[in-house]
Amino acid sequence: MIIGLTGTYCAGKNYAARLLEARGLPALDVDKLGHRAIELERDLILARFGREVLGPGGAVDRRRLGQRVFAQPGELAALEAIVHPRANRLIDEWIAGQRSQGRSCVINAALLHRSPAFTVLDALIIVQAPLPVRLIRARRRDKLPWGEIFKRVWSQRNFTVQYLRKNADTYRVYNGGYSGRCLERQLGAILSRLGL
Repeated sequence: MIIGLTGTYCAGKNYAARLLEARGLPALDVDKLGHRAIELERDLILARFGREVLGPGGAVDRRRLGQRVFAQPGELAALEAIVHPRANRLIDEWIAGQRSQGRSCVINAALLHRSPAFTVLDALIIVQAPLPVRLIRARRRDKLPWGEIFKRVWSQRNFTVQYLRKNADTYRVYNGGYSGRCLERQLGAILSRLGL
């Protein structure tokens, strides 16, 4: 069984992934896999964006690259055309490896609906949290200005709608931030329903 895991900005998706891993489910962090894809496609990225996106150690500096592309849709599309095919192949390989061992697994991704894994999910877990909790977490974790935090939150205003169309068992869990036990109980109940 392949379980998708997603959630809004600072809702606690990665924490939920750790709880699922503690229950024996391997979890693929697609964001980290994207970082790996950038490393693997370094030469193509340099050919397209120049050496100014390199950090002091010679690796692609994702922050510099992000500053270069995210304000310009054409540049972002060019980067995605380089990185996404490699990332998608890495995801497919990881899923095939889990399936070959007969293991259920979790695909943890902020933009899960844009991943090829979205089409093969058997179940989907959406992590949600109250807006004030998310704002506080964002400020503590990312140390961004409030304007940037609100911009990220606003960009996800239709987040859940794109997932409710998925033809898979879909569950919502609430991570209010009071205690991890509540989230852990919710995830345990879902896994029981799924027979895991």
